[in-house]
Amino acid sequence: MRAVSHRLPLFPLGTVLFPGLVLPLHVFEQRYRTMVADLLALPEEERRFGVLTIRQGREVGADGVSALYDVGCVAHVRRADPYDDGRYDLVSTGTARFALRELDESGPYLVGEVDLLPDQMGPGPEGPLLDAAVRTAFAAYLGALSRASGEDVPVPDLPDSPMVLGYLVAATTALDLAERQRLLAASDGTGRLRAELALLRREVTLLTRLSAAPAPELARGPVSLN
Repeated sequence: MRAVSHRLPLFPLGTVLFPGLVLPLHVFEQRYRTMVADLLALPEEERRFGVLTIRQGREVGADGVSALYDVGCVAHVRRADPYDDGRYDLVSTGTARFALRELDESGPYLVGEVDLLPDQMGPGPEGPLLDAAVRTAFAAYLGALSRASGEDVPVPDLPDSPMVLGYLVAATTALDLAERQRLLAASDGTGRLRAELALLRREVTLLTRLSAAPAPELARGPVSLN
C-alpha cells in the first residue's frame, strides 16, 4: 500500500532534527519570515514544516543550499515570538520522520511533497537486548566524556521507550552530521539502536585513548621563544 503524501514547507538546516527533540530557531531571512507568517495563519495543529539537513551548501543566502538529504523530520511550531522588524524566535518540536518525494522551488520558500515514515522497532527479539546494551554503552560514553574533558557529565533520565531512546542517543552523542543523518534514516528502531551501539563503543574507545594520552605541553617538553 502506497504511503499517503503530504505537502510541507521546508526549512533546510545544518543540523539533524529527531522526533521528540526541541528545535529553537531565530528566523531572519525574508523567505522564512514569509513561511512563518503563512504557518501562523493556519490553525495551531497545522503549523508544521519539514526540516531537511543540508548535504552541500550553507543555510544563509539565496543560493546557499546546493543539495539536501532526502529524509527529514516534521517540526510542529509550539511558540512564535515576533520582533517589530519581522524576525521571529520559534520553538518547535520534532514529531515524525518523512521521505522527500518531490521538491517545489516555484514559491518564496521550498515546499516538499513528502511521505511520512512509520516509527517501528522492527521484527525479531533483538530489540530488548539492544535497548539494554545501548543504555549501558551510553552511560559508559558519558563517563568517558567526563574523564576526557575533566568536567562532570551526568547521565540523564532515559526514556522507557526504546524508540525514543534511539532518538535521544542519536541527538546527544557527539557524532558528525552524516552519522546523525544515517541514524535518522534508519529503517526501524532496532537498526538505529544497533548502529548506535557500534558508534558508542567506538566513541568510548577514542575518548579513553584521549584521556590516557599525555598532555600536549608535557609531551613536547620545554619551549623557548628565543
